[in-house]
Amino acid sequence: IDPATFRMIRKFHVGQFPEHITPSWDLKWLYVDVAASSALGVIDPHTGKLVRMIKDIDHPYNLYFTPDGSKAILVAEYYNRLDFRDPHTWRLIKSVPIPHNGVNHAEFTADGKTMVASCEFSGFLVRIDLDTMAITGELNVGGKPVDVKLSPDGSLMFNANETKDGVTVVDWANMREVQFIPTAKGAHGLYPSRDGKQLYVTNRGAHTLRAAPRGPGSVSVLDPVARQVVATWPVPKGGSPDMGNVSADGTELWLSGRFDQEVYVFDTRSGRLLHRIFVGRGPHGLTVWPQPGRYSLGHTGNMR
Repeated sequence: IDPATFRMIRKFHVGQFPEHITPSWDLKWLYVDVAASSALGVIDPHTGKLVRMIKDIDHPYNLYFTPDGSKAILVAEYYNRLDFRDPHTWRLIKSVPIPHNGVNHAEFTADGKTMVASCEFSGFLVRIDLDTMAITGELNVGGKPVDVKLSPDGSLMFNANETKDGVTVVDWANMREVQFIPTAKGAHGLYPSRDGKQLYVTNRGAHTLRAAPRGPGSVSVLDPVARQVVATWPVPKGGSPDMGNVSADGTELWLSGRFDQEVYVFDTRSGRLLHRIFVGRGPHGLTVWPQPGRYSLGHTGNMR
């Protein structure tokens, strides 16, 4: 999609069920996580064209990189597993079985030594030591936990919960829930504003993969320090905001409309929906590129 004209300019086939588009740790490539084809598509971000496919990557639903760049972490949701791989050769280093269904989204602590991952089909969060590649703790938050983001001071993690319709605040060091913040139906994605003073929560409404859309989606604006919702941006005439990111200058929030075949562009200053771009069936892991930062932690452009 051309961000200047808001028009779709190219579409190409990569395989079955592409889920997210993940910037490489060194910012040189964009990887398409093609889950059902067990492959990674490699996009040249300068041309926007697919340059090759990396095969034999078991069901990559999501992809992260350790903050030091030494390991790629493939989220094999279908197998309830995290696969640690060499990010250059893609050789398997270690597989970590997750004892709960639906491991899918994750976040890293400020010191880069720990990862917290959500398990959406079982209601658990799990904590993983990145040196030993072993689980060191877990927490049952209930519902359907999805996206995870670190608080500005690094002491807490925010976790969007789709069926509890809000955000769980977790003390990750002790794996303890400290607060629940209601947002709206279908809380799913979490994206910080460019200055880090706001956290955008995508509420994709009362939608499911197996049912027709029921109920409008919205975006809740959360103050991560006060830990309260300060604004709500509706999607006029309904919609299902899901994954995305803010523009490089921070003035636009781009989101996929998972169940409505479109992409949304919000003005972050006013909360007004500026554009709806038709893209076809099942848009999911939208990436806005380039992003400011020294390196990528993965997902759809979690930068540091």
